[in-house]
Amino acid sequence: MIKKFFYIFFPLVLGSILGVFINNSIDYKTLVKPPLSPPSIIFPIMWTILYLLMGISYYIYRKYNNNGLIYYIQLFVNLLWSIIFFTLKLRFLGLIWIIILLILIIIMYKRFNEYNKLSSYLLIPYIIWVMFATYLTIGINILN
Repeated sequence: MIKKFFYIFFPLVLGSILGVFINNSIDYKTLVKPPLSPPSIIFPIMWTILYLLMGISYYIYRKYNNNGLIYYIQLFVNLLWSIIFFTLKLRFLGLIWIIILLILIIIMYKRFNEYNKLSSYLLIPYIIWVMFATYLTIGINILN
């Protein structure tokens, strides 16, 4: 039972801890943003949902395959993006980094899909959100 909660909540806990540490360095409100940019309150709501879906997805996948390397690599890349983009203000590196993240998520989706369809389907909102975040990152790079 404890393992189940660990796998499901691990990404959310890491994301929340990171959010607390970098919150003061996030300058989203002051940036010139592209059309369709959501208000900043949307991000913690979306990431809470996405981290939970990611954790559930991995928990299901682990029942069929214990190799979680791609999962942990993409989670690491995911968490570092905020530091690169907001804390270090390395916007172009943030763009490259989020493209790498998107590729890793798609690889993870394909890997999970080989073992369990539901575990991969739970990643679809994550893929869509990171595609949207890539659009925002490109727009912010161009406009700022």
